[in-house]
Amino acid sequence: MIEEVTIHCPYCGESFTTLADGSAGDQAYIEDCQVCCRPIECRLTVTPDGPVIDTRRDDE
Repeated sequence: MIEEVTIHCPYCGESFTTLADGSAGDQAYIEDCQVCCRPIECRLTVTPDGPVIDTRRDDE
């Protein structure tokens, strides 16, 4: 179950779309911002309505 989701960069505040693969269940990973290239910690949670991604700074 791969879906396109919009996430917001906690550094520059810009939003961009990315692909979320919920087939492996809940997970955490690092993805670079497509705008400012800084590392974003992403926490993917699989819900009945689809994948949800919470983001935070990598240095928090």
